[in-house]
Amino acid sequence: MIEIRQLDITYGEGETANHVVRGIDLSIGEGESVGIVGESGCGKSTVLRSLVGLERGWRGSIQIGGRDMPQVRRIADLRLAQMVFQDPFGSLHPRHRIGTALSEAARCMGLRADPDRIAAALEEVGLPAGFADRFPHELSGGQRQRVAIARALIVEPPVILLDEPTSALDVSVQAEILNLLSDRREERGLTYLFVTHDLSVVSHMCDRILVMEKGVFSEELTADDIGAARATTPYAQHLIDASLLGHDTNP
Repeated sequence: MIEIRQLDITYGEGETANHVVRGIDLSIGEGESVGIVGESGCGKSTVLRSLVGLERGWRGSIQIGGRDMPQVRRIADLRLAQMVFQDPFGSLHPRHRIGTALSEAARCMGLRADPDRIAAALEEVGLPAGFADRFPHELSGGQRQRVAIARALIVEPPVILLDEPTSALDVSVQAEILNLLSDRREERGLTYLFVTHDLSVVSHMCDRILVMEKGVFSEELTADDIGAARATTPYAQHLIDASLLGHDTNP
């Protein structure tokens, strides 16, 4: 479903150049859920931005669903992958009602945006149809993130890109959102690429976990590897150990 070959991204030139992503390859099968973990600045979110069409300064090749992705996307390209961002409040227009946010996403992709479609999109993520008349500030963080997921799903893409979708939420709400994403993946046969620094999240959500370090993939792990605190590279082992330490010290 996703094929990346020699993806390379550099910001700036000369001595000030920042080589963010360094010629990576990535293959993700249809219906698979793959995670990318690593510290802030390692390049993981930049990979998502390149896939969804927000980052245009990349070199290499990107295919989604067997279709070559140009740097400047057409509507047919954009319908193949949609993104759920980290901050649901920041990704929703504060002066637009929820119904407007959802209908705008559908219309931009050439899809109908009638009230029935909006109601169905909200109900699919566990929200009442009446939420279409509310503004983002009238919703909780978890409800706003459900709206952001509905906005991605309403386009009916085969691929969902998730950029730290639960990091701004309380722990109890995180579990609800992850379960929602798992259910939608199973029902729709979706392919997920999940970026996070939280190893417990990707252990729960992903079939494979790629460790990203300084713009390259340094190791591939499974949920069993993380559960057993088992890695072959020092960096990956450090991430696992730090994750376990964080869980031990939380009440």
